[in-house]
Amino acid sequence: MSADAASRTDDLLEAARAWLAQDPDGQTRDELRTLISGTEEADAAAAAELANRFSQRLAFGTAGLRGALGAGPNRMNRVLVAQAAAGLAAFLRERAGEGDAPSVVIGYDGRRNSDVFARDSAEIFAGAGLHAILLPRMLPTPVLAFAVRHLGASAGVMVTASHNPPDDNGYKVYLGGDDDGAQIVSPSDSSIAAHIQRIADTTELGDLPRSVGYSNADESLVEAYVTATAAVSPAPAGAHGLRWVYTAMHGVGWETLSRIVASAGYPAPIPVEAQLHPDGAFPTVAFPNPEEPGALDLAYETARENSADLIIANDPDADRLAVAIPDASAEGGWRMLSGNDVGLLLGWRAARAAVDENGVPRDPSATLACSLVSSPGLGRIAEHYGLGFRETLTGFKWISRAPGLVYGYEEALGYLVNPGTVRDKDGISAAIAMLGLIGQAREEGQTIADVLAEFRETFGAFASDQISIRVDDVAEIAAMMARLRDDLPRTVGGIAASQVDDLRDGLGDLPPGDVLRFALEDGSRLIVRPSGTEPKLKLYLDVRATTEKKARKRLAELAAGAREMLDAVR
Repeated sequence: MSADAASRTDDLLEAARAWLAQDPDGQTRDELRTLISGTEEADAAAAAELANRFSQRLAFGTAGLRGALGAGPNRMNRVLVAQAAAGLAAFLRERAGEGDAPSVVIGYDGRRNSDVFARDSAEIFAGAGLHAILLPRMLPTPVLAFAVRHLGASAGVMVTASHNPPDDNGYKVYLGGDDDGAQIVSPSDSSIAAHIQRIADTTELGDLPRSVGYSNADESLVEAYVTATAAVSPAPAGAHGLRWVYTAMHGVGWETLSRIVASAGYPAPIPVEAQLHPDGAFPTVAFPNPEEPGALDLAYETARENSADLIIANDPDADRLAVAIPDASAEGGWRMLSGNDVGLLLGWRAARAAVDENGVPRDPSATLACSLVSSPGLGRIAEHYGLGFRETLTGFKWISRAPGLVYGYEEALGYLVNPGTVRDKDGISAAIAMLGLIGQAREEGQTIADVLAEFRETFGAFASDQISIRVDDVAEIAAMMARLRDDLPRTVGGIAASQVDDLRDGLGDLPPGDVLRFALEDGSRLIVRPSGTEPKLKLYLDVRATTEKKARKRLAELAAGAREMLDAVR
């Protein structure tokens, strides 16, 4: 081993031993001891793993923290979470000003260590002089988002990795006050990150003040969420006799959703029993995301066995919603609606509610909003009803901030149907809205397929697709984006680009983002961006045609061209 390599190894071991000395978790201490020992014995695999965990720090950004569980600063663990809590506390005290005691509410889901990270955070917040309020048990992310506003809290923290792989966890931050319960955006993220780094650099974990003097929220808070969400769409007469299947995807949605379903007057669902209760191992799915192949297989099986009319699924923290319907032409007789299908139906529902019997908007500022990678169909709906329309960067941290918002969605199964109470995507309130829409259709003798057909007749046939490339090294994504920018394609799938927008420095009222948008001469669109939560490069394809068949044909052609473009930069 060269002198430089030996020096790097010594530095690595020194950092690992310092981390080990302050780690309060027996499991991660044992894990780290094994890696240190292996590295000392010149085990190349152990040294490489140790280097991965200590070569960088898990970055805190607008999505908070998210990563694999394990020891070291590049993993989710009790040391990292305590430092994050202390940094957030310092930010909140600085933001509040002298003499004010900020308040923060903390929630957690059913993932491994979520409850531990939540209680550590509550103790750190209380020790820093904040009024810390811990939710009474594991609950959906939308309940935490609701609680920030309902309690008038300065901030909220949700310990969850949403639909990420089983070994991940995360730390999601909301702000009260002027931010009105929305997720953090710049420059708050960088300010919090700077406080976290300062604490990590200067303070041992054992020196951070802690207190068990935090509060526990009582059941009235959950009841308030149940009441508000049931009011989103009380059951119409057509909902009587509806047979629907529900899966919580081994997450925390069932208890809360079942209470709301009963309160709103809908028939109880047929549950996918094997996936109904929280289990951080997610034993029946390879990837706990309703969008992933195979994730809904048990729901399809349950629906076929019970001759169901509908499937509704939440992801593990219940902030997303998936919907599937019977389709004789689909394999197995069922198909999942895309996020854009559901988003446009719920957008149509919201638009009709936003105008009076003469078709005049009840509120001149009423706005529909979606992420720029979602279907342009929402803009068509807004235009049809004389409503405002806003495209934002991806994520509900942006969508929820649209002025005059009455409805917002993103194609990744996220919907905001009740912005008056929750400023984030909410898979439970969206489920209630969808049940109401279907119940109303049944009252008029229609199926959901009939409603989709009516939508196409009214607004045109919109079709969307997504291509994702998962990588092992996120640097590969930056390299592909750089190659695209260096040699921008002028045609995609044989159709010339009429305009190419690079949002790296912002565009119009859109803040900067790592996004390329291609508008093609036939009216179709292609958008390329890195995922904000996973090591993926994503391509979003959108077309519009006069019929569904023509839209699908054009979409296939665009997808083939997009893949050719990708091959050229990989």
